[in-house]
Amino acid sequence: MKSIVDMDTTQIEITNACINSCSNCTRFCGHTKPYFASIDFVENCLKSMKNYPKMIGIMGGEPLLHPKFEEICNMAHKHFEPRQLGLWTCLPEGKEKYREVICETFGHIFINDHSRDDIYHAPILIASEDIVKDHRDLMFIADRCWLQNNWSACMNLKGAWFCEIAGALSLLMNGPNGWKIEEKWWMRTPMDFKEQAEWACPKCGVCLPLKRRVSNEGIDDISKSNFDRLKGISNKIKNNKYILHEEPKLMQNPEQMAAYKDEVWRQGVADRYGIILYVNEFGFQTPILKRNFENAINS
Repeated sequence: MKSIVDMDTTQIEITNACINSCSNCTRFCGHTKPYFASIDFVENCLKSMKNYPKMIGIMGGEPLLHPKFEEICNMAHKHFEPRQLGLWTCLPEGKEKYREVICETFGHIFINDHSRDDIYHAPILIASEDIVKDHRDLMFIADRCWLQNNWSACMNLKGAWFCEIAGALSLLMNGPNGWKIEEKWWMRTPMDFKEQAEWACPKCGVCLPLKRRVSNEGIDDISKSNFDRLKGISNKIKNNKYILHEEPKLMQNPEQMAAYKDEVWRQGVADRYGIILYVNEFGFQTPILKRNFENAINS
């Protein structure tokens, strides 16, 4: 596992409301009633990241659905320069009014509207403990999890977490609280992750080579132990938007997840907001208003 300062990003999760209810969503959108983080919560998260050297993400669900999204952007801009702020969004229709504040606030934007049928999601709710019976073997595998080693730590209503999936699982299952969101919480290293990992990793299937599902099917893959935990809690189970795997199987070559990382397609999504994307020095994409871009070209 990676230390938090060695990860690209730490996410501030402001909502799990979304326009989609994707298969195997990393935030389990559609399972439970959405929340919207308070302004005080978001500001505390931002203050806790003082002197943090990497990117701070604003994420959902779909963050543009938060009723105080613009206020959150202004607050983030007060604490950090755009080069340190990232936005994860579908750029949903009807929220085009936010184009200016997005371009003013965020030096990085990550667009994925999940409208394509070549976007695959790993089956998070197939619990690794239902496949790997020896706990020491399971934690050895989890320590090498590709997701924790490539994605993000997070802060949500349950506290701060070494892994965004661990935090989302705790919200979904009313699990334990994470670390207190306070100055320098992000200086923790893998030796500090043990308690969170011991709770979350056995419930998660991401570290295993399992068959992935097209995200826009809207169906979650669930194994028996997680089905038992979520029955009576999950709207997806209630509405039969799941497949129960009694004996989940490993596979050699799971589907690739990165087909959607298509700059032309992402630009097509950004066009509806009048936003131009360009690749910055970090290899990410920066949003600028199309009219500002055209004015610069013509000046």
